[in-house]
Amino acid sequence: MSPSDREPSGAEPIERVSLPSGVDLRVIRWEPDGSGGGATGDQAPWLLVHGLASNARLWDGVGARLAAAGHRAVAVDQRGHGRSSKPDDGYDTPTVADDLPLLLDELGWDRANVAGQSWGGNVVVELAHRHPSRIASVVGVDGGSIRLADQWPDWEDCAEALAPPPLLGRSVAEIESWLAGMAADWPEEGRAGTLANFEIRDDATIAPWLTFERHLAVLRGLWEHDPFERFPTLEPPLLLIGAGPEEPLDATQLARTERMNAAADMAGGESLWFRPAHHDVHAQRPAEVTEALLAFASRVSSTGPTTRPE
Repeated sequence: MSPSDREPSGAEPIERVSLPSGVDLRVIRWEPDGSGGGATGDQAPWLLVHGLASNARLWDGVGARLAAAGHRAVAVDQRGHGRSSKPDDGYDTPTVADDLPLLLDELGWDRANVAGQSWGGNVVVELAHRHPSRIASVVGVDGGSIRLADQWPDWEDCAEALAPPPLLGRSVAEIESWLAGMAADWPEEGRAGTLANFEIRDDATIAPWLTFERHLAVLRGLWEHDPFERFPTLEPPLLLIGAGPEEPLDATQLARTERMNAAADMAGGESLWFRPAHHDVHAQRPAEVTEALLAFASRVSSTGPTTRPE
């Protein structure tokens, strides 16, 4: 593990963890200070995983609150994102998921509770499928049950619809102004975490850490991934957290709600909805998301996994 270059606006060094695969992953750690109470030394720590074109800093609010409650937590920039390595390949969901048990090894963690947002939710579901003995519980935060091929059976249509907007060269001031409007009800740490999705250049313009080509490679891996093949045999306890508009819901939102709830049922797990809430609900409402994570982990650690439907 080695500190490298620094955040543009801070004095704290960046910590990267070198994996045996040759990929270096940037991590952010939160350690309990003993003042929160409630947690015991043998409780599994939390690994927090971001979504597509995002970064670990979106978990700042949740990570700090987990530590305040007495829990160790680490958020990670996944490959290609943020301050982590940017290899040219390996962006299919199984390969990305396989980075995480290697990270657990380097952290010295036998098992962890894992939470992933959006694409990261699908990654942690795949992780729980591939490495169940390493996972105490798994949470998808407005993700985990994404199956893009349902909406776009043809990859080219999906790529055209979901290609990232052209942000390279936009001014920092423009992005900050957009954030001030879009995320007006967010805590400052959530807006700062979103800004950290970008490299801030010396000329006060931004560049996404995730390049266009790698963005499409991740998107292709997500399009190819079918979490519904995993849910019926998933061993670790599962919670799916959804975020959406206020009710009444339109037909699209009703179908999305039913699909996520059905996914949780397939795994013998639980579902929970935040309404109204942004897709980045972990950054928008970190206190409530933390409460949901801790309540779920407490239930499953005391009762064990729920029984799957026959």
